[in-house]
Amino acid sequence: MDRKETVKILNQQPAKLWDFLVIGGGATGLGTALDSTLRGFSTLLLEQSDFTKGTSSRSTKLVHGGVRYLAQGDIGLVLEALKERGILLKNAPHVTSNQSFIIPTYSFWKTVFYAAGLKLYDLLAGKLSLGKSIVISKKNVIKFLANVNPKNLSNGILYHDGQFDDARLGINLAESCSENGGFLANYFQVKSFLKVQSGIWDVMATDLETGKVYSIRAKALINATGVFVDNILLMDKKESEPIVKASQGTHIVIDKLFLPGSSALMIPKTSDGRVLFAIPWHGKVLVGTTDTGIEKADLEPLPQEAEVNFILDNLKSYLIKVPEKKDILSVFTGLRPLARPDKSNKASKEISRRHKLIVSGSGLVTITGGKWTTYRQMAEETVDKAIEVNKLVYEPCKTVNFKIHGHSTKELNPALSIYGSDAEKISLLINSNPEFAEKLHEDYPFTKGEVIWFVRNEMARTVEDVLARRFRILFFDAHAALKMAGKVAEILQKELKNDQDWVNGQVVEFNNLVKGYLIK
Repeated sequence: MDRKETVKILNQQPAKLWDFLVIGGGATGLGTALDSTLRGFSTLLLEQSDFTKGTSSRSTKLVHGGVRYLAQGDIGLVLEALKERGILLKNAPHVTSNQSFIIPTYSFWKTVFYAAGLKLYDLLAGKLSLGKSIVISKKNVIKFLANVNPKNLSNGILYHDGQFDDARLGINLAESCSENGGFLANYFQVKSFLKVQSGIWDVMATDLETGKVYSIRAKALINATGVFVDNILLMDKKESEPIVKASQGTHIVIDKLFLPGSSALMIPKTSDGRVLFAIPWHGKVLVGTTDTGIEKADLEPLPQEAEVNFILDNLKSYLIKVPEKKDILSVFTGLRPLARPDKSNKASKEISRRHKLIVSGSGLVTITGGKWTTYRQMAEETVDKAIEVNKLVYEPCKTVNFKIHGHSTKELNPALSIYGSDAEKISLLINSNPEFAEKLHEDYPFTKGEVIWFVRNEMARTVEDVLARRFRILFFDAHAALKMAGKVAEILQKELKNDQDWVNGQVVEFNNLVKGYLIK
């Protein structure tokens, strides 16, 4: 996966005519680019920032059918998601896992109620079930959740769902696309587009690293920009009505001592009627999420104090030792691109998480809404629709049984296991030079060699790319990420052949970014 190769193709004259041009490098855009590539279509994906920079790196890290959607009576969405959960765990075992969850119950009737609901969840999963839900005793709840509040504790229900690393999966999708003949570029911004008389799209895009503007031709144009789809729709038609209602979800990350063990905690009903998860993640505990309607989407959304308080307050009834603001290692916020309902007076938590696929009069295909779990199905529907709209020769979808880059079921070095089948190559790179084996932080196993791998093989271009979406440490220990920034910038400078001013600028930029991940 080499950005220079994509730029080289774009510099060719006459300009290449692509079958598919996908705008947006989040879950849906990457899934769509991979799907169209595997069907044999020439495909180009452009992302204005880094892959999964927005919503797609800021999820609750769950591959799930959606217990909450079951409570809302949306059986269809649950069935769809459970099927896709099974497909994803099969196709990307290196970045997904079977996670056990426990719901502590504080009355007999709540035990009966939640147990019945989860039995239905098991039934809907069928052969794709990750394990049967069972009622467990108070003693076992305390055994699995050592810090759980035992006062008035009745029982617990243990059930299973999927967990994953969202940004790592995104990179793997990009790699899968690239190695099968697709082309991708991050830090490329689409500025305008027009459908010419021949029915071909003429797209103007700027390489944000050089400032050079490119005219790119494509048969099918896909708008997969998440919370920013309305911006692209306005480029197509100035009178376009908005189709997305953004909602923000905030997560906090705390030390493992608040939830020792390997089981996750699920709080079935918060003060606003949602569910709250506390999940083991990267040796820490991730807690979330909130659901706060917002007026304007931002590429780097900030948590609201009320959201952080909400999470901490809802933990108080369930834990003996309760985290405080000073215990928060990192806080991050993502925006959900909820498909706007016909009547927009609904609270965001009541809006369906189903996706929306629309075709504009010009032929622009827009996909939005949905969630990570169903990204593959969304991509399949999008490519099918684009083939139909643009009268391309139909080829069937090939992603159901496609092994995503990194696919591995081997026992791997725990420090490198997240890389799957790349772990061996990364290990060889690290061992090729004593300097490459140097750690970047005394408390974590991350090495200089891994950063070099990210630049050479995963299109990492900035300090943020490395620390937020390749290592993930910005999301689970912001102070540690801050300490690593200078070393990472120096490695990137050598690999990318930048100057010292670039290094200084990167460190300043990252320091400013980190402020949004720290509790003041």
